[in-house]
Amino acid sequence: MTALPETAPAGLIKPVLPRGLADRVASEIAATRRMIDIIGRVYELYGFCAVETPLIEYTEALGKFLPDTDRPNAGVFSFKDDDQQWLSLRYDLTAPLARHFAAQATSLPKPYRSWRAGYVFRNEKPGAGRFRQFMQCDADTIGAGGVAADAEICMMAADTLEALGVPRGHYIVKVNNRKVLDDVLDAAGLGGDAPRRLIALRAIDKFDRLGAAGVQQLLGAGRRDESGDFTKGVGLDAPGQKILLDFLDGKLPDGLVSAGLDELAAIRELLEAGGYGADRVRIDMSVVRGLEYYTGPVFEAELTFEIPGENGKPVRFGAVGGGGRYDGLVGRFQAETVPATGFSIGVSRLYAALKALGSPVVASAGPARPVLVLVMDRDHLAHYQGLVAALRRAQVAAELYLGSGGMNAQLKYADRRGAPCAVIQGSNERANGQVVIKDLVLGATLGGATKDRADYLELKQMAQFAVAESEMVGAVRTVLSRQAVGAKS
Repeated sequence: MTALPETAPAGLIKPVLPRGLADRVASEIAATRRMIDIIGRVYELYGFCAVETPLIEYTEALGKFLPDTDRPNAGVFSFKDDDQQWLSLRYDLTAPLARHFAAQATSLPKPYRSWRAGYVFRNEKPGAGRFRQFMQCDADTIGAGGVAADAEICMMAADTLEALGVPRGHYIVKVNNRKVLDDVLDAAGLGGDAPRRLIALRAIDKFDRLGAAGVQQLLGAGRRDESGDFTKGVGLDAPGQKILLDFLDGKLPDGLVSAGLDELAAIRELLEAGGYGADRVRIDMSVVRGLEYYTGPVFEAELTFEIPGENGKPVRFGAVGGGGRYDGLVGRFQAETVPATGFSIGVSRLYAALKALGSPVVASAGPARPVLVLVMDRDHLAHYQGLVAALRRAQVAAELYLGSGGMNAQLKYADRRGAPCAVIQGSNERANGQVVIKDLVLGATLGGATKDRADYLELKQMAQFAVAESEMVGAVRTVLSRQAVGAKS
């Protein structure tokens, strides 16, 4: 049994999260909801329909990580059910979609266009900006083999970023082709060596994070990171390393012939026909998606604006989404090969980017700010409940104070909740059939609002006034409308 941490009192559990996980507060939840709503509207504008798959799948259905004799390989969180079958938390939204399509293939339209949003889980070493649970929002087309489907995904990615408040010029959607990379791997001396090719793919996918020197180490003998962990390398000789590093710099081996280059040219033609120039979507040989199931075009959405780094120097924010063609994944479930392509946005990472950019999508999103109805006399609690119910019936968010404090404590609570106004009814107001409306936003700024006494008295009257109970809803709406206008001015 693990000893209780010394900082926790005897008999209590220390309230800490496992590494790589985080709680989310109301403002982030509200912003995320708004982001997904906007993303979904863009996806549906392109004809994609929403679908939802479970968090848990049979491990073998996920495909990338399969169970060994004891437990599934590192990468997924897995456990056995009561039938001794291995189950896993999904590590992305694509593999579950492939399973869903195969299971429902006879009833789904072909091509099948769908979008999904939800949490995914990675049983990997957490680090700065790398979490074990995070949210993604995907769109995929299954059953379309031509590059037109890939080009459309790139257009949609650009439109989505702009809809979320990323200005043109602050992002770029980059496109490459896995077929080109496969041919370059052959030229580097890795033809037919599947295990080493996979290690090489994972190495060059780390180019943005590790740079050329770090990737070269992984292509060679290996690399030891800052924590002391050693990652075994590909074992390529110097000429082979140079071919791959030159490729990441946009230089192809002399005389390279690849079907992937023809596909990229076709994608460029479609993008230009749709009005998407190289300032929004461009061909870029440095894009290498790490998942081994990609079979053709691959995409990456990168934010190009700079933010302060850990050392205070400006750094680019980097990639917030990516995807590609995966023609072999659905074929794991049925005899025929089914073409597919898709794109995934890292919602959690994009939220941080939009916050840094000051996007109104995030900046204006916030938690619910209910009107607070104070409880001045607990013998009349039912009457106060009636006041709250009247506001809610009028679609005004309202809360009845359920604590035990007096008036000052209740107003302090209202301040902490960010309540826009309070409804107060003491014994005198109740006897007269009235309530007092207190504008908490105006009241907080009243002291420095004006030096003119007449103006001050007028504002004071607006900040707190009495109305008949029958006029309460209208008065509250007036205060809320006034605050909304003030927030925009």
